[in-house]
Formats: sequence, C-alpha cells, structure tokens
Amino acid sequence: MKATIKIGTRASLLAVTQSTWVKNQIEAQYPQTSVELVKITTKGDKILDVPLAKVGGKGLFVKEIEDALLAEQVDLAVHSMKDVPTDLPDGLHVAIVPAREIPQDAFVSVHYKTVDELPQGATIGTSSLRRKAQLAALRPDLNIEDLRGNLDTRLRKLDEGQYDAIILAGAGLNRLGMQERITSLFSPEQMLPAIGQGSLGLELRKSDTELLEGMQFLHDQKTAVTVAAERAFLLRLEGGCQVPIGAHATKEGEDVTLTGLIASVDGTQILRETQTAPLEQAEELGKALAETLLGRGGKTILDEVYRTEIS
Repeated sequence: MKATIKIGTRASLLAVTQSTWVKNQIEAQYPQTSVELVKITTKGDKILDVPLAKVGGKGLFVKEIEDALLAEQVDLAVHSMKDVPTDLPDGLHVAIVPAREIPQDAFVSVHYKTVDELPQGATIGTSSLRRKAQLAALRPDLNIEDLRGNLDTRLRKLDEGQYDAIILAGAGLNRLGMQERITSLFSPEQMLPAIGQGSLGLELRKSDTELLEGMQFLHDQKTAVTVAAERAFLLRLEGGCQVPIGAHATKEGEDVTLTGLIASVDGTQILRETQTAPLEQAEELGKALAETLLGRGGKTILDEVYRTEIS
C-alpha cells in the first residue's frame, strides 16, 4: 500500500464522518500508511437557496471531487452512492463498495411518532422529489416544503418549529451517532429509497491498480450486487439523483430481488414493480425492470417531470 493516501471528500459533517471511517479502516489495515482528508466544496454545497431539482445537471455533489481525482490531487474519493451519477468520467470507476448501512428513509419529528400521526395540514420538510411524490401519495393533506442545508441545519430548523417533521436518510443519522433522532423508519413499501441509499462508493482512477488491490478488504460483494441492480435501473431511465425515481434491491440466496418506482411529483401517479433474477444477472434485472415501468407509462411521467421541474 502507498505510504500516503489523500481522500477527496465533501466538507459536510456527514461526508467527513464517512471519509474518516474509511481513513480509520485503511490505517488499521496498513499501519505504515498515512491517510489525509482533502475537503472539497461541490456545486451542490454552494447553492443552498434553490431546490436541487431546479439546479439541474448530474453530479452536483461529486464533479469537483472527480476533477481532483483526474488531476491526481487526491487518490480516492468517498461518496454517498445515492449522489453518484451512473455515467462516470473516463478513467474513473467506483471500484470499492463497503457494506451497506440501512437504506430506509427516516421520519424525524419532535412531537409525532410516525407520518400517520401528523395532523391534517402539518408541514413536513424534504428537498427530494422522490420523497415528495411518495409523501403526497401517502398523505395528500400534508404541506410539503423544501428543506436544504446540511444535516445539522435541517435538524435545527425542525427543532425551531419551522417544520412539524422532516425526512432524512436513516443511514446518515446512524453514521453520525444520532440514532436517537430517528423517530421511526419508513418501510420500503411506504417509501422506496433512493438508488444506492445507505451505501458508500469509493471512486478511484482506473490506472491505480495498486490502490485498487489494496482496498479490496473494504469491498462487500452483497452490497455491490444489490447497488449494481439499482444503478442499472437508474441508468436505463437516464435519471439523476434529483428525479422521482426509487429502487431497492435485496439479495436472497442466489437471487437478487429489485423493486423500482417512477412517480409524478404530485404523487398522483405511482408506478411500482418488483422482479427477481439470478445474482449474475443483477444489472440485466435493473434494465429489464426499467423497461417494464417505461412501458407502463413511466416515460410519459418522466418527460413531464423534466419539462416542468428540471428545466
């Protein structure tokens, strides 16, 4: 292993915590190696007064880090997989996928235990079109408001009473040791997670075979297979992380089962389907499931989303 490794990371508390975990794992595995975190501000971190869907483009939270990788300013990048586009720059690959944290979305509230307990007209905060759509389908009587900022900022706004509840990724709260803030978890049946939610991806230069070999100890094949199925679903839909698309895969014996969703932003149209295939066909499963939903009207829904929300 190299004597020194530089990890590119966003500067947010969660991103630094995730990257610090990787740093600690590497240094425990290779005591002679020194690991440095290089904090990089991305476009998504800079624009906080506009809903992410309106910012447009893919890779809002990874592009600047990938640029640093390509310029050899850092040796690897640690990403939340749900932020990573399916089309990567030439010369880079997400080659190491550690074991996944919980994929579910978390309901967080000071006064209410579940989304069902919220009174009519209550205000709930999220910046995700995927969450907005499924919330609107679950509780069309709620007032769904945009919520941006890092995790601490979102929790502060909740505690100040600006929202009756907010939705966050359960994995992020767990990784920060803030499990007590999770009031309840949405089941995948209630709210399908984002593609790759709860998993990390370590992005490297393809030419850096030494680092790739040395990082294999962090790779979890079960997570890699399930995330590959989800990302193949997203790739076929040509979607980014800011569109109302969800998917969740599970490994069951020698098979992978994938549930996918395409929704209209207002939640009036929800297309959902589950299919199963052998593990070695995980990516083909993702593409096939996407084709099924596109054929059921998903293309019309997504065309409308891109026309009204993204443009």
